[in-house]
Amino acid sequence: MTVLTSVALVFASVVITLVGCTLFTNGIEWLGKRMKVSEGAVGSIFAAVGTTLPETSIPIIAIFFGTGQERTEVGLGAILGAPFMLSTLVLPILAALLVLYARTGKRAAVFKLDYRGLRVDLQFFLAGYGLAVGCAFLASRFAHYLTAALLIGLYLYYMKLKLSAPSEQVGESALDPLIFARRSPTPSYGLIGLQGLIGLVGLASGAHLFVTGAKAIAGELAVSPLLLALLIAPLATELPEMSNSFLWLYRRKDRLAVGNVTGAMVFQGTFPVSVGLIGTEWVLAPSALLTMGLALVGAGVSLGQLLWGGYWRPWLLGGGALLYLGYTLYLFYGS
Repeated sequence: MTVLTSVALVFASVVITLVGCTLFTNGIEWLGKRMKVSEGAVGSIFAAVGTTLPETSIPIIAIFFGTGQERTEVGLGAILGAPFMLSTLVLPILAALLVLYARTGKRAAVFKLDYRGLRVDLQFFLAGYGLAVGCAFLASRFAHYLTAALLIGLYLYYMKLKLSAPSEQVGESALDPLIFARRSPTPSYGLIGLQGLIGLVGLASGAHLFVTGAKAIAGELAVSPLLLALLIAPLATELPEMSNSFLWLYRRKDRLAVGNVTGAMVFQGTFPVSVGLIGTEWVLAPSALLTMGLALVGAGVSLGQLLWGGYWRPWLLGGGALLYLGYTLYLFYGS
């Protein structure tokens, strides 16, 4: 595969991702409207779980159906990489985009969020992921199984809280018609589901093409495999969440944009971790523990802002990217 072909593949992946993102976000908003649930639940449950399903299948397949030591390494890498990326890179990018959109006159440089619900998301993530870190220092398999059951129960309780929250639907004009039924004032669940599924397939396909093209480019340009694993692979796995959140932020739907990320953090910090606790010995290398620790620090700083001042300051939230940068330097020079 030539460099030109690889570049074309990456460009095609971006186009497919954007189309899938448009279909999925529009469909998921209509699903929330039809079910009369709050925007917080739409972003943190429906969108977050939907976009994490493709990447969640990676550790399940690797751990339970793979062979050799590689299955554990691949599975644990997929489990631990997502929360780290979301808390130390995706949230800071959202803050940077907010400032960028404000400077271009698209909106104000202030997040319009349900900060009470956001605190709940971050607290659930810190509690669940903190338990997972603690299990790394326990050799008892019974303790691992018990913690896995607690994490699954924790996420189910989180879903109950979110879905039972009062609906806070925005105005009728704020929601575009369903793309698959533009003339219908109330599209059917069937069309909403079909559009959302096609959008989700587009997101997953776009991410896969991005990895394929990026790997080919890296090979042609002799880019370090470490750099490839650090920057390209995690970027591709979180591409669906990022695409949805960036689009919602541009449309001034901050609750959906941020809820998609923090909801994905809660899911990734509980359900996939349970898979790892059950399917592996949960023996983590120092670099893996550092990844988990930095994810907790990033989420803790984000929560600290809310407890201290009651809202997010974009410049301070964006500073969380220093954790990602620091980990990058550690891998290059310290490991």
